[in-house]
Amino acid sequence: MIMSQSLIFDMDGTLFQTDKILELSLEDTFNYLRSLDKWSTVTPIDKYREIMGVPLPKVWETLLPYHSVEERDQTNAYFLERLIENIRSGKGALYPEVKEVFSYLKENNFAIYIASNGLTEYLKAIVSYYHLDKYVTETFSIQQINSLNKSDLVQNIIKKYDITYGAVVGDRLSDINAAKDNGLVSVGCNFDFAREDELAQADMVIDDLTELQTILSKLHK
Repeated sequence: MIMSQSLIFDMDGTLFQTDKILELSLEDTFNYLRSLDKWSTVTPIDKYREIMGVPLPKVWETLLPYHSVEERDQTNAYFLERLIENIRSGKGALYPEVKEVFSYLKENNFAIYIASNGLTEYLKAIVSYYHLDKYVTETFSIQQINSLNKSDLVQNIIKKYDITYGAVVGDRLSDINAAKDNGLVSVGCNFDFAREDELAQADMVIDDLTELQTILSKLHK
């Protein structure tokens, strides 16, 4: 038995408390649309929470079904600007134990990667603001692959770093499937955006990142 040596983490709702800047940035964005007379009702925050974790192009298809592709692209660009500005202003937050757990993993020779449905610039802003590059080997964005499928993104990481043993740690079904599709262990995070029916499909579930320190010995292939 060889202990898992690579951990691939989701970002939103797993490492980063996205909800702290999500409503803020979404409100900013829909205020912007209202100022252009392109939106007239309330900001669809509940709808966004339902689909949280899907790639952004899918987000805008859902939130702006009657807008043109060009309008969705412009909205996406504005939203990204607001997210990054809110991160850099310190309005977001990592989950409390992220750095403690990353430090432990690094000391115990685990390689840490991030695989996210977030866009490259957004991920860079988080990694940079919270100095995660001290721990993380590389951060991968869904933007890097044409299929916008997280399983394919994880497959890229496995190929690039020749990963044989590992786990994907995340809060949504796309993370759990990315682990299963690539022969890795799936660790579901029962955090803010998690859904019970999705977590039921994970190999194991944690309520707190520090639990990783105690379950790593179980991550055998």
